[in-house]
Amino acid sequence: MKSLFKFSLVSLAIQASTASAEEIPLYHGDEIVVTATRTPQPASALLNDVTVIGRDEIARAGQFTLSGLLAMQPGIQQIANGSPGANAAVLLRGGSAGHTLVLVDGQRIGSGTLGSSSMSAVAWSRLPLAQIERIEILRGPASSLYGSDAIGGVVQIFTRRSEGAPRFEAEAGAGSYGTTSSSVGTSGSSGGLHYSFSASQFRTSGFNSTGNSTAKSYNADADGFANQSASANLFYDIAPGHEIGINVFQSDGRNSYDSGTTPAAAAKQYENGLTVQNYSATLKNRLAEGWNSALRMGRATDDTTAYTNSAMTSIVRTDQDQISWQNDVRMAGGNLLLGWESLDQKIGGTSAFTLKGRTVKSVLAGWTGRIGDQRLQANLRRDENSQYGSRNTGALAWGYQIDERWRTQASYGTAFRAPTFNDLYYPLTGGYVGNPNLKPESAQSRELALHYERTGHHASVTWYLNRVTDLISWSGVTSPVNVGTARLEGVTFAYAGQIANLDTDASLDHLDAKDAGTGKPLGRRARTTANAGIGQTLGSWQWRSEMQFVDKRYDDDANIRRLGGYGLLNLQGSYTVKRDWSLFARINNLFDKKYETAADFATPGANVFVGLRYSPK
Repeated sequence: MKSLFKFSLVSLAIQASTASAEEIPLYHGDEIVVTATRTPQPASALLNDVTVIGRDEIARAGQFTLSGLLAMQPGIQQIANGSPGANAAVLLRGGSAGHTLVLVDGQRIGSGTLGSSSMSAVAWSRLPLAQIERIEILRGPASSLYGSDAIGGVVQIFTRRSEGAPRFEAEAGAGSYGTTSSSVGTSGSSGGLHYSFSASQFRTSGFNSTGNSTAKSYNADADGFANQSASANLFYDIAPGHEIGINVFQSDGRNSYDSGTTPAAAAKQYENGLTVQNYSATLKNRLAEGWNSALRMGRATDDTTAYTNSAMTSIVRTDQDQISWQNDVRMAGGNLLLGWESLDQKIGGTSAFTLKGRTVKSVLAGWTGRIGDQRLQANLRRDENSQYGSRNTGALAWGYQIDERWRTQASYGTAFRAPTFNDLYYPLTGGYVGNPNLKPESAQSRELALHYERTGHHASVTWYLNRVTDLISWSGVTSPVNVGTARLEGVTFAYAGQIANLDTDASLDHLDAKDAGTGKPLGRRARTTANAGIGQTLGSWQWRSEMQFVDKRYDDDANIRRLGGYGLLNLQGSYTVKRDWSLFARINNLFDKKYETAADFATPGANVFVGLRYSPK
C-alpha cells in the first residue's frame, strides 16, 4: 500500500503546480458544520474530512434510499441485502458496518444487539429521505467526540425544520415495482416559536430479494415494503440566548424477505416489522458572554418483530436513554468544549439474554483554535462502561492556510467499538452463543489532506491509514472471538463546483482494506470506486445525471467468492409548471445492469419514478 501513499503525494504536487488564478475564481466556504467538532464551525475552518448534503441536494438526487444516497459520496460503499426495506450497511473508509455511528438530531440510534462486519445496527431503510433536512458525514475516527462505534466515522441526520414565514410543502409520485410515495409538511415561526411538522409514506411491491435461483433461501416472489414516518421540531426562544425545544421522529415499516435452508422453509412468508423512534428535549442557555450551555435528554428505540406466515416468531427491542450536557466557552485564541454524557441501554424481547442492560458514563473535552495561519484541534474522552470498564480516546489535528486558495491538514486519532449484546450474551440457540470475555475493537488512524478552494470550486485529496485491532468475528465459529488486525489505507480525490455552467461533483477512491495477518482483502470492499454528477438549471428546467463505478471485490474475507464490478447511470429532471409547482422524474440504473453488493442478493434493475411537488419559493 506504499504505492497509494506515494500516489497521493504525487497528486498533491501535481494539483499544487497546475492550478492558476486565471482559471478559477476565489472560493469562500460558508457552510456551517456541527458534527466535526460538536460546535458550529465554517466548513473551510475544519480539520476533518466532511461532506454536507442539504435539502435541495437530497431532492435533486437520483436516489430513493438514504444508503443509496450516501453511497454516492466520497469514501463510502454500500451493501444491500435485496429489495427495499431489507438490511443495508454503509461502510466508511473500508470499515465494518458496525464502525459507522449514526446520530439523529444529536442522539445515537440503532439496535443494541446487531452491528458487525456486514450486519448494520442501524435500520437505514427506516430513515426516509422525505424526513431529512440535512446530512453531515464525518469520515475518520471520532470516538474522542462521540464514544463507541465511530471507528470509520459518523453520519448525523437532521430532521426537517425551517425558519421564517409559515409554509406548506407536499409531494407525491409513483413508479416501477408498484412504488408509491408521498409526503406533506408545514413549518415556520411566529414570535419566539419555531416549528416544523412532516409526515411521509412509502410503499412498493419490490422485487425478489434472492437473485440466485440455486440459493437455499430462494423463493420466486416479490418482497414488498411499506413504511410510514413522521417528525416534529418545536423550539421556543425564552429570552435572548435562551431556548427550549423538542425533537420527535418515528418511522414504522414492514418488509418481506427470503430465508430458510430447505425448499419447504424457503417457501414460507417471512416478514420483518421495525419501528424506529427518537425523542429528545433540549435546553440551551447563554450563561455568560462567550459561554453557551446545552442540556439534552431523550430516548431512541429500535423495536423489531419477526413473522413467519403471519405468526410472530421473535421480538427484539433496544431502548437507549441519553443525557448530555455540553458547554462551549469562547476563549482567547480558541474555543473550549466541556461535556458530560450518560447512556443507558436496555434490551427486551423474546430472547433470554444473560444481561439485558448496560450504562455508559462519559466525560469529554476539546479545544479548537487558530494561531496565525495555523489551526489546531484537540479532543479527549473517557467512557466508563458497566460491561467492560473504561476506555480513553483522543485526537489531534493541525492545519495550515498556505494562501487564500490552498490549505493542508494532518491528524491522528484513536477510536473503539464496544461488543454488542449479541456478541457478549447471545443465548444458546442453534449452536451459537455469545462470548462475555470479548474486548472492544480499537483503532489508530492517521490522515493527511490538501484542499483547494475558490468561489464555485472545491477540490481535495486525502490520504488515510487506519489500523483496527481485536476485530470481533463470528466467521466459521459458534462463539465470537477477537481476531487479528485490519489495515485500512486509502486515498480519496473529491471535487465540487461549476464547470462550463454545469454543476459538477466527482470523487475517486482507492482503498486497500485487508487482514494484516493474512494479507487478504476484506470482503465486500471494492479497491476502486468512483462517482460523478453533472446537472444544470435552465429556466424552468432542471436536470442531473449521476454515474457510479464499483470495482470487483470478494464477498467473504476468505476470498473464495468474487463479486463482479459494475457501473450505473441515473438520470433525474424536473420542470416548474408554475411558480410553486413542479413535475419531476428519475430513471435509476438506466442500462438495467445486473449486479450484486452481497452474494445471492438481487438489486433493482432499470426503474422509473415520476411525481408532482409543491414547494413555495
